Amino acid sequence: MELLGVGSRIKHASYGDGVVIRLHKRVYEVCFISEGIKMVAKDFAVEVIEQIEPAYNVSFSDAEDALIKILREWSDITEVVSLGDRWKNGMMILRPGDKTLKEKEVEIEVFFHKIVMLRDRLRVMEQKINAHKILTDEDKVDLQQYITRIYGSLTTFNVLFKHKFDQFEGEVGGKNS
Repeated sequence: MELLGVGSRIKHASYGDGVVIRLHKRVYEVCFISEGIKMVAKDFAVEVIEQIEPAYNVSFSDAEDALIKILREWSDITEVVSLGDRWKNGMMILRPGDKTLKEKEVEIEVFFHKIVMLRDRLRVMEQKINAHKILTDEDKVDLQQYITRIYGSLTTFNVLFKHKFDQFEGEVGGKNS
């Protein structure tokens, strides 16, 4: 494997897509999207998606910022978010008011995955708005208020999340959270 620096993107045969977050003498510390942080030997064969030249004297904060930026730019990859245990293997039943129409059943895991994807895409849109070069600060604040209201509308689904830190937050006491 060629020498990789912090922020390099790789694809591992077993662990999938990941980003190098720390360099060691014989191994890379890699954060994989679905497997978390794993050690990968520097001589292990992986597919290099994007190589960043190794830089020395990189702070943890710099590496963390690079990792966050890379993960946000991968808009089609969602973080692992746990469904509340009581909902596992559950079924959502949509029953129309008109008794002549058929019910629709949806696995809760499928519904939950779509909610998480929606949240992740909202976060990407929020980052793109904040980084936009043409929008004025006033435009950005205006659009941010709409996004905050969208998050607020989605708080209904917080009951599905296993961990409170994964839940949606909207306006709190009239102020943006």
